[in-house]
Amino acid sequence: MEEFVPEQHEEAQPVLHISAEEAARIQGTFMQQVYGWMAGALALTGGVAMLVSSVPELVEVVAGNRLVFFGLLLLEMFVVGYISSRAFDMSASSITGAFIAYSALNGITLSVIFLVFTADSLASTFFVTGGTFAVMSLYGYFTRTNLAHWGNVLMMGLVGLVIASVVNMFWLNSVLYTITSFIGVILFVALTAYDTQKLKALAFVGLEDEATDRKAAVLGALTLYLDFINLFLFLLRIFGRRR
Repeated sequence: MEEFVPEQHEEAQPVLHISAEEAARIQGTFMQQVYGWMAGALALTGGVAMLVSSVPELVEVVAGNRLVFFGLLLLEMFVVGYISSRAFDMSASSITGAFIAYSALNGITLSVIFLVFTADSLASTFFVTGGTFAVMSLYGYFTRTNLAHWGNVLMMGLVGLVIASVVNMFWLNSVLYTITSFIGVILFVALTAYDTQKLKALAFVGLEDEATDRKAAVLGALTLYLDFINLFLFLLRIFGRRR
């Protein structure tokens, strides 16, 4: 489970004098790029996960060796942390490559869910996740309510969720497992709206620089990709049927 808040681009940006209609057009075009990169990453993750789960030798390497599995998880966290902290210092091709590599790597670790849950429950949970994500992302994009005040509460909730989840890895308490599952769903539903609204501001970062615009779009895609994946995993804990 990973989540990050994109850092603000530190270089001073020129003051823009554009109409509200032009600003809306720019934001719409930018968010189309974000959703496009995100959809591509999800497709890659799903494809890699299905491929790995269908090869017994790969399954044995990933699921049969805890050292390998947790090593992959640590590598994922490193990649996400590196991208989030260095996004605008990297070249456009580098951040794009890192995002693609992360999506494939995540597919390898997520391949284990195909061994644990039935195909029907995976498919139904995915569609529920997609619908929920779409509604909340649209809300975050179109609402006139400033969601910025959600930030501190969501981050504190996320930290608490991570701590509780780590503790329960050793405690193995079913009640705590259920509680964290529902809290996780609520948190990532809210984060989807919050992050979508926050990402609208990135649309203006790369107006006069195509490379910077690409970096911002990929960074935004990674943010929403993580929201989607985490929401899916927590919903799966609630609705997934085990084999």
